Amino acid sequence: MMIPIAGTAVLTAAQMRAAEETAIVAGTGVATLMQRAGAGVADAVRRLAGVNEMLVLCGPGNNGGDGYIAAARLHAAGRPVRVAAAEAPRTAAAIAARALWTGAVEPLATAAPAPVVVDALFGTGLARALDAGPAAALSRLVRQASLAIAVDVPSGLAADDGAPLGDVPAFHVTLALSAVKPAHLLQPAASRCGAVRVIPIGVATDSDAHVLSRPVLAAPATDAHKFTRGMVAVVRGRMAGAAQLAAQAAMHAGAGYVELLGPTIPGAPHALVRRRCDDAALGDERIGALLIGPGLGRDDEARALLDRALATDCPLVIDGDALHLVTPEQLFARRWPVILTPHAGEFAALFGDREDDKLSDARAAATRSDSTLVFKGPDTVIAAPDGRAILAPAASSWLSTAGSGDVLAGAIAAMWASGLDPLEAAAAGVWLHGEAARRLAGAFIADDLAKALGGARA
Repeated sequence: MMIPIAGTAVLTAAQMRAAEETAIVAGTGVATLMQRAGAGVADAVRRLAGVNEMLVLCGPGNNGGDGYIAAARLHAAGRPVRVAAAEAPRTAAAIAARALWTGAVEPLATAAPAPVVVDALFGTGLARALDAGPAAALSRLVRQASLAIAVDVPSGLAADDGAPLGDVPAFHVTLALSAVKPAHLLQPAASRCGAVRVIPIGVATDSDAHVLSRPVLAAPATDAHKFTRGMVAVVRGRMAGAAQLAAQAAMHAGAGYVELLGPTIPGAPHALVRRRCDDAALGDERIGALLIGPGLGRDDEARALLDRALATDCPLVIDGDALHLVTPEQLFARRWPVILTPHAGEFAALFGDREDDKLSDARAAATRSDSTLVFKGPDTVIAAPDGRAILAPAASSWLSTAGSGDVLAGAIAAMWASGLDPLEAAAAGVWLHGEAARRLAGAFIADDLAKALGGARA
């Protein structure tokens, strides 16, 4: 069984080992877990490979044991399959699994290519780059295959931080055993994994981190009106277009009432309400989310606007320039909730240099600032102050265009104003943003992206 990863648990290597140990203590032996893993891999490979010849690459540990079992089951099913290995198995379970394979074991270094290659060399326990010989053989065989499948994680990737430990080839499919690992979602490792599917092996995978999934966003109720759908206010700064873009994104994402606080912008949609940014506007109790930062500027006037926004009791989304002006201490001291949407440069400006993997850094920053954090980029991690986290699969690379972050901030503000809690709102906004990009063919601009939110929302 191959399970799509949306909404599934994300476990680090240590968490996965602990989950397996719990299963073993409860009476499920290592051999049983390996049999389940090998059977699941064999079933998936059989479906994906068709009648093509398969080459299974087996390592010396338990990941290799999974490979031997998969190969034996594929052979028993009448499929053309060969096995290659760099060295003999070392663990007791892997040695027992090797005994189930009755065919030849070719040397990895000289193994002939096959249309389908299955990498079961090393799993989540790898802590260093592959030796030059196995690395070169793996790259050669993957490059020559029409379909390359990795078991658990591609050999040579660090499971937790998304970093390749050496030169790791790109696979078409990765079969994550029991649960998704951070490397399946964090770049640059995720780009080597291809399509990721989970193979369940009967191990409990409870986690406070999950993969982003499609939100449940109902249409407005029959008795809805503009304010029950959510009111978003966007503070205009020095670059008026950025604030207007964020406001339009909030409108297309489903907010019922959106106002721009600041001087009027020519050409703004007629449905966008213009209002002076004064105490009355900022104190409007109907505001479901106040957004500040897109195009704000970083001068004294911008700082004054930010201070006024921080003093309100509105749910506050802080983006762009405002992330260079605020401090974690100010955010922690604020009595009302905040969502932050930094890219890497803004994260560094607010929290300092990165210290760990992106998931750990995002969680630490969310706790430090007592804010929900959307750490965006080629990979996106959403973290709540209580340690919960959501990791988003890779979205369209065409999102690397000016203004796409303003659109994301507006979408998140609309979701928050609709009544979702901060983590749910951030996740829904990220999903809508990615879905809108998917619906656009490519080479789009942020204005197109904002409009496409409507179709994604519907």
